[in-house]
This record gives sequence, structure tokens and C-alpha cells, in this order.
Amino acid sequence: MRHGKKVNHLGRKTAHRKAMLANMACSLIEHKRINTTVAKAKAVQKFVEPMITKSKDDTTHNRRIVMARLRQKDAVIELFRDVAVKVGDRPGGYTRIIKLGNRLGDNADMAMIELVDYNEIYNPGKVKKTKTTRRSRRGGTADVAAPIVETKEAEEAEETKETKEE
Repeated sequence: MRHGKKVNHLGRKTAHRKAMLANMACSLIEHKRINTTVAKAKAVQKFVEPMITKSKDDTTHNRRIVMARLRQKDAVIELFRDVAVKVGDRPGGYTRIIKLGNRLGDNADMAMIELVDYNEIYNPGKVKKTKTTRRSRRGGTADVAAPIVETKEAEEAEETKETKEE
């Protein structure tokens, strides 16, 4: 039984698991979303969210802590420069897990983990909307009168009126 055990070992030894989570977190930071199994996605979510929180306060100490866990300089630079700016006002919940179904080969539950602020489809409030003007389907303005078109019949009727008056 695994009462009180919070770490999912993912069927790997400690060094392999830490290296795998670091690589997946770097890929998530670089590509903004990755496809993996549900169990690994949950493990990566617990791994990467505290580091995103640390990246909001750009100090040497926080950079060293994140570098020790991520192990890739480019990912740390991108995390502190780009991702931290985008999630600066968010109090937590930087990632989202979307279940995709089962993998064909071994029927494993698959999921996509992504950074929340980088998906414009699920964030309609963050996307800038262009202002549209409303136009009614009724007739235009009331003050402009329609031009009067005279037909041949109307002209003949006027001529006959004029001849009768004379």
C-alpha cells in the first residue's frame, strides 16, 4: 500500500525520474505544450509550477535554484525572460492538462500539458478583440429622402393636366 506517499515514481529509479522530469519541463517551456501520458503530465505539472512561481521574482538565488532542477541554460533564460512576464499577474495554475484519449500501441491514457497563458483558444479574455460596428438591417437614415424618378406615364399625365388648364 502507498498510504501517504505523494511522489509517483513512474516505474523509474530516482536519477532517471528526475532527469526525465527536467527534460519534459524544458520541452514544455520551449514548446509551450507537450503530449505525454496522464501520469507523466501530472508529475511534470507538480515539477514545473513551483519553478514558474520562482521565475516571477528574478533574483540570482531563484535562477540558481531553477537551474539546478532544469539543467538547461536556454530553458532557464526563456523561463525568466518570456514566461515569467506573461504569467506575472496570475496567482498560480500556470499549466493545464487536457486528456486526449488512449494511445494506439499500448492503450495508455494520453494527455496534453500546456502553459495556460499561451493558448489563445481557451483564453478568450486575453485575446484582443477588434471592435465591430453594429448595423441595422432596416432602412438607412430618415432625413434623406429618396430621389424621385419620373416615368413616361407620369410625364404624360402632367402634360395632359397642363393642356387642360390652358
